[in-house]
Amino acid sequence: MARAGLSVVDVAAQLEVDPKTVERWLAGRVPHPRSRARLSALMKLPESHMWPGASSPMRRRQLHGTEVQAVYPHRWQVPADVWRDFFRGAECAIDVLVYSGLFLVEDVAVLRVLSERATAGVKVRLLLGDLGSVNVATRGGEEGIGDAMAGRIRNALVLVRPLASLPHVEIRKHSTTLYNSIFRRDDELLVNAHVLGQPATHSPVLHLRRGVDCAMTCTYRQSFERVWSDSVTVTP
Repeated sequence: MARAGLSVVDVAAQLEVDPKTVERWLAGRVPHPRSRARLSALMKLPESHMWPGASSPMRRRQLHGTEVQAVYPHRWQVPADVWRDFFRGAECAIDVLVYSGLFLVEDVAVLRVLSERATAGVKVRLLLGDLGSVNVATRGGEEGIGDAMAGRIRNALVLVRPLASLPHVEIRKHSTTLYNSIFRRDDELLVNAHVLGQPATHSPVLHLRRGVDCAMTCTYRQSFERVWSDSVTVTP
């Protein structure tokens, strides 16, 4: 960075991440693959020089030979810039299936990315829980937060409402039993499994990429389409 004449703030601005994220990278955290590629281009240095061992032969086989790209034991362990970069990379489609997804839509940067991608022609479909759904009430009880689950959905609807006026954006509500929250960009998915009695933030997340074998990604995409077909459009 010194040789390139760049400060922490400069790098953060170029990659559209928080300066604290850059500081964590400097402290030793290995960036997400997309961020590594962008940093490599910015510094004009090969990734292997900047992060020796980050892309070992075994790791490359894991990335290119299976659908599973990464596993996070808890959703809270997925860095904010991973979510932002995930949606920023969409070229054709973005799908979101949640009850509230409040952790996501409270992030102004994520909402800005969704707006930018929709304006660029990317089809954005958002599925939130129906406030009056029995399944929403059941989930609130299972997590020990009761009516707060419906309150979270209400807050999320307020935050995403400005997106409804954009081209290529459709927002619907659903009443399904939500076994997984699904986040899609093109041929990649982030799947947040739901565990009985645990809030989603403490449950695992799989990062999947469709390859020659699409057994997992196809299953989750079919699940999304099934819920979408039974959902109701939210009026602005």
